[in-house]
Amino acid sequence: MTDISQVTPAPGPDLLTPDNCAVLFVDHQPQMFFATGSGDRTAIINSTVGLAKAAKVFDVPVVLSTVAAESFSGPLLPQLAAVFPEHEIVDRTSMNAWEDAAFVEAVKATGRTKLVVAGLWTEVCVVLPTLSALAQGYEVYVVTDASGGVTPQAHEHAVQRMVQAGAVPVTWVQVLLELQRDWARTETYVPVTEVVKEHAGAYGLGVVYAQAVIGEHAAG
Repeated sequence: MTDISQVTPAPGPDLLTPDNCAVLFVDHQPQMFFATGSGDRTAIINSTVGLAKAAKVFDVPVVLSTVAAESFSGPLLPQLAAVFPEHEIVDRTSMNAWEDAAFVEAVKATGRTKLVVAGLWTEVCVVLPTLSALAQGYEVYVVTDASGGVTPQAHEHAVQRMVQAGAVPVTWVQVLLELQRDWARTETYVPVTEVVKEHAGAYGLGVVYAQAVIGEHAAG
């Protein structure tokens, strides 16, 4: 039973903050996109870049990883690489990134135990490290619109499997706004609204309209 006298205006411990999470981008590569059929590939690219810019705005640590970049899958998505031009990319041979020592060390180096994960394909390169990280005590948030599977069924079944194991499904805009959480946080207000205007579709147009009609400080 809740003791109402102890209720305070404070965020819950499950919320993502710039200080408690890291974002993992797994295998956003040309060869993987070619076979992605669970959703519009342009939309997945847009969501991926939006998520990357969200992480950059809040200085959230990221891990970038590819699989067989030179022998099969091609380089990291250029639009994603452009957000982090100096960032090291962990290339692997393993489909399960969590079986790659360099990848796991990069995750450990962030010092974060809440992992926000996006990648291609959902049913392989997202589900395998997610289940592995959960088994080792991490909390995992899967960005479903910045991930894609070979078919809609493959994507959905993978998301269901991860949720049943304890992962939390989220969207990239959800992550962005959860990190901001208060429009009075002026240091990130403008960068957040710029990301929204560039990548959040109709919501972004709504911000453009509000700022044009109400003023530049119209809140999200």
